[in-house]
Amino acid sequence: LVNSPCEIPGLWYEGRIPVLIDPENNSKNETNPDIIVDAIIAKRNTGTSINHAPLVIALGPGFVAGRDAHLVIETSRGHNLGRVLAEGSAEPDTGVPGPIEGITSERVLRSPADGIFNNTMDIGASVKKGDTVGFVNEMPVKTLIGGVLRGLVRPGLMVSKGLKIGDVDPRGKTEYCFTISEKALAIAGGVLEGILRSFTKTRR
Repeated sequence: LVNSPCEIPGLWYEGRIPVLIDPENNSKNETNPDIIVDAIIAKRNTGTSINHAPLVIALGPGFVAGRDAHLVIETSRGHNLGRVLAEGSAEPDTGVPGPIEGITSERVLRSPADGIFNNTMDIGASVKKGDTVGFVNEMPVKTLIGGVLRGLVRPGLMVSKGLKIGDVDPRGKTEYCFTISEKALAIAGGVLEGILRSFTKTRR
């Protein structure tokens, strides 16, 4: 974790990966990056421009390749997952999570109210249907299926009613909580493919 863009080059020289918290992406004006990857996956463009870097790659719906970013990576599960798009858009957001063992919306934990979330279980915990994994104010957040608690927002976060705040993996394998998923690997592979494809072209 670094506090300023000026700390970044030194860590690169040491072979380390600097992480800078910069919600507005103002650091790009100081670092002048060759590549920007919009990996927010907000299902919409929150301010990324194709002019922000020589190569701008965006993940998922909300972007048009050639207009908002140079390349768009498909994030929807299925045949095209991880595919690099040089024109057009990724598949639109359906609002329904991708199925795991045939289970979609039921695996998602949503806030029952507006308020502060605090957890009573941690990522990796085994859960049964109806278990309470935390509270928003005094209202319980209950599981709709059994499995392993795979994702959870941090405690103390202000959340709104209906917001996705976690998910349960019905496969029940705790080790999956601590390794990169097949979906994330495919998307990351698409990003790497896009980078290598673009920079190979520029060096010919």
